[in-house]
Amino acid sequence: MPQQATATRSRSGGRAARRAVRTAPVFEMLPGLTRNIPLCEVMDGSQVERIDNASMDILENVGVQFRDPIALEDWKRAGAKVEGELVYLDRGLVRELIATIPSDFTYHARDPKKNVRLGGPHAIFVPMTGAPFLRDLDDVRRNPTLDDLAMFHKLSHMMPALHSSAHHIVEPYDHPISQRHLRITYSSMKHSDKTFMGMTTSPRNAEDVMEMCAILFGEAFMEDHPVTTGNCNGNSPLVWDETMLGAMRAFCRRNQPVLCSPFVLGGANTPASVPATVAQLNAEALSALAYTQVIRRGCPAIYGHYLSTVSMKSGAPMAGTPEISLMNFMIGQMARHYGVPWRSSNTLGGAKTFDAQAGYESATTLSAVIHAGANYIWHSAGWNEAGMHCSVAKFVVDAEQCAMAHRMAEGPKWDDFDQAVAAVSDIGPGGHYLGHPHTQDNFQEAFFMPELFDNNSIEQWVAEGEVEITERALRHAKKLLSDYEEPRLDPAKDEALRDYIARREREIPAADELNQSY
Repeated sequence: MPQQATATRSRSGGRAARRAVRTAPVFEMLPGLTRNIPLCEVMDGSQVERIDNASMDILENVGVQFRDPIALEDWKRAGAKVEGELVYLDRGLVRELIATIPSDFTYHARDPKKNVRLGGPHAIFVPMTGAPFLRDLDDVRRNPTLDDLAMFHKLSHMMPALHSSAHHIVEPYDHPISQRHLRITYSSMKHSDKTFMGMTTSPRNAEDVMEMCAILFGEAFMEDHPVTTGNCNGNSPLVWDETMLGAMRAFCRRNQPVLCSPFVLGGANTPASVPATVAQLNAEALSALAYTQVIRRGCPAIYGHYLSTVSMKSGAPMAGTPEISLMNFMIGQMARHYGVPWRSSNTLGGAKTFDAQAGYESATTLSAVIHAGANYIWHSAGWNEAGMHCSVAKFVVDAEQCAMAHRMAEGPKWDDFDQAVAAVSDIGPGGHYLGHPHTQDNFQEAFFMPELFDNNSIEQWVAEGEVEITERALRHAKKLLSDYEEPRLDPAKDEALRDYIARREREIPAADELNQSY
């Protein structure tokens, strides 16, 4: 958005010219977020140790199911106790393995200027993924297509606060399920030059993603440079399945990071207790993080989770609840205790439209994950209806909210403090600063001005047609798409990617039904 990114610009031409340049549209990506504000930590040291001890007791005495023969053999070779599909992990072995996970690393994008660091104080915003429906540019809820997916990848490319184009932001129903991952990956690569996510819907699909990344970046380059991210969801309580573990191996063997993500429905697949839920989730995450290092020592991995609490009235997952915020604070402390980067989910909404409920839920979640110190901030744009749809209107507003959070989390800027204080003497009592040179030179950078919120008087708002947030956001999205310029792929790599997709589509049966709905 125009106010969300600042380019390096010449200061010639006078103040008016500089102001005109500052307020012109800029679509440059913001740098990865480096936090400079205190973290919210709700546990003292003894409580962190209590969660750690409870999690280690679960790993040693309850065990974790690894429903995958390869993983079971891997664990036996690593020295774990294996009985059937149950793996009992000694805390010393777990600590030894997770100690080899890098505490931070850098994602390498197609455009090197868009590389981003992850871990410690360094964080990135990533759009939502996996929506089976969308609310489109006319705010109509319907099944998505490949063109809709491309639209979201283009918007991701243009939103300064989004550092990734993710992968299947929406499910493209006009392409066979068995071949869909190829087109999704290509769309991520083609329509944006930011980092992106890789599909982990099966081990073979994950291998296809790795091969396409090798075409784009070079196989040797991937050995030392993270270029994409996989997500492996656990089946809470305490189960990892063959599909996720096989995909995990595909990524880790190529030294590409995966999110090790237990899927929490608090009160349904975890105890009805915040600390006990965190203890179980922590055990689940540690078991997967440790397994990444069994696959390949030193490969990057991310402590993941998806958090929701369950309504005891309906059984439906809820977003924006106080317990979710508390769990984010606690999980952040646990991840820092182990020295590994961690992922959270952002701007989550359960509302059916982009209404006040969606805004409150999303704002609560965004504030919590920023103050919790999350690194990989996923589902940062578009999520509504408990993830059942991605809203175009919410997508662009969420992205602007992330830009605001980015600015807040940087902390106060002191660069021009002396000059600004000197302006007080220039103006004196009873004056105003609007025409002061310091204000004229710095107003754009001094205070964030949201483009999608209306702060005008009600008279002006009425005169301009009483346009509410959803309509404003949709108009803005249409304007963005009209201004989109595709970041050109190297023609030889583009041809190689297309050839790979064509070959794999010939090899993969396309018998699964088109235009499925659920």
